[in-house]
Amino acid sequence: MEETKNTNSDGFKFVKVDQLASEKIDAPTYSYWRSVMRQFFSSKTAITMLIVMLVVLLMSFIQPMFSGYDFMDNTYVNDLTRRFNSPSLKFWFGTDGNGNSLFDAVWAGARTSISISVLATLINSVIGIIVGAIWGSSKKFDRIMLEVYNVVTNVPMLLIVIVLSYSLGSGFGNLLFAMTVTGWMGMAYFIRVQVMIRRDQEYNLASRTLGTPTGRLIFRNILPYLTSVIVTDISRSLPSYISYETFLSFLGVGLSADVPSLGRVISNYSANLSNKPYLFWIPVAVLAVVSISLYIVGQTLADATDPRTHQ
Repeated sequence: MEETKNTNSDGFKFVKVDQLASEKIDAPTYSYWRSVMRQFFSSKTAITMLIVMLVVLLMSFIQPMFSGYDFMDNTYVNDLTRRFNSPSLKFWFGTDGNGNSLFDAVWAGARTSISISVLATLINSVIGIIVGAIWGSSKKFDRIMLEVYNVVTNVPMLLIVIVLSYSLGSGFGNLLFAMTVTGWMGMAYFIRVQVMIRRDQEYNLASRTLGTPTGRLIFRNILPYLTSVIVTDISRSLPSYISYETFLSFLGVGLSADVPSLGRVISNYSANLSNKPYLFWIPVAVLAVVSISLYIVGQTLADATDPRTHQ
């Protein structure tokens, strides 16, 4: 009898309505950063370069702690058996004319070069984002900063760094200051343009009409949408600052003579290019690996953080 009541004349059986099931959302929960990671790790090239970059970073910051390498050490200068050994199982990168291990010199130099690059990029990015956000939202500040920007950017940044390095003298802190005193200008101008483009869009105008403070509008409504372009700029800055440091150290400017860096190592062994080329080309190869891996990982991460690449 019950079965008959629940079945119509066409033989179809009525199903009871489940109120809890009808409220359930079938679409999967979306996570932006989970989507970013999925997009990033879908690239085999990016994964390979990320592994290479991590190996380089670990070697640069851990190996010198155990090697006790001293850039000015000449302990083995009189030991003829250690002088100019080609790369082998005993000396992986070979030795120089003083009997010092090139393997130790390269990783000690890479630690200095990477440290300067990361710190300079971090400082310039933070200052540039903050100043650029204010710059793009204030018309009075915009007029002042445009004049400053036009004056500063007419002088090549590398020239500014060289002049300041000569003026301030050698030293890690002095070189870092020279790289950051005007290095944030480019990032600030870039953020200023992006803020000006997005501040007058409909949802921001509606938010401003509802009384949202300018600071909250910028840091909650605008800057989160600039994640991909900020990461892109950072990925370009990291290799460029390594190049600046290498070039300056090659010229003997910036760092003290007793501080190893990739530029200093390459400069010291450039005279051995014809007779002992491994002393020159191995540090150059490590520099290339560092720069390329940082750039590729940064660019892939920038593409992954772009919402337009997500499905």
